[in-house]
Amino acid sequence: MNNKITVSCTKKNLKQIRDFVTEYLAAYTLTDIQMNQIVLAVDEICANLIIHANSEDPSKSISLSITEKAGMLKFEIVDNGVAFRRSEYKEPNIEEHIRVGKKGGVGIALVNRIMDRVEFETSDRQNTCFLYKKIK
Repeated sequence: MNNKITVSCTKKNLKQIRDFVTEYLAAYTLTDIQMNQIVLAVDEICANLIIHANSEDPSKSISLSITEKAGMLKFEIVDNGVAFRRSEYKEPNIEEHIRVGKKGGVGIALVNRIMDRVEFETSDRQNTCFLYKKIK
């Protein structure tokens, strides 16, 4: 089973990423809700990297690899764009966003709620986001 994909940093490639994750997860017994939540979380991180970290520059790329060990899925997303600074991240009030009709700004909060663990690392000029989800 293919467990790695690399795409250029354009929003049109998000569908390719979603399809790749969906195909990979088809080998596991997941509910539709679990499947959709995992795809959403990976898509959100990849969208942020493409749009914010890499300014939708098609000469840049992101890579996604998926592995599973002892019932834990691990998604590893790598890019060379502007690093996400988790220490500067402030969790938004999602209910307030909904109340005032604000769009955007809640993606990382959703990812944090969906996944069991979210980690960001930067070394040299490479950034890696690790997403973990227990499935068994």
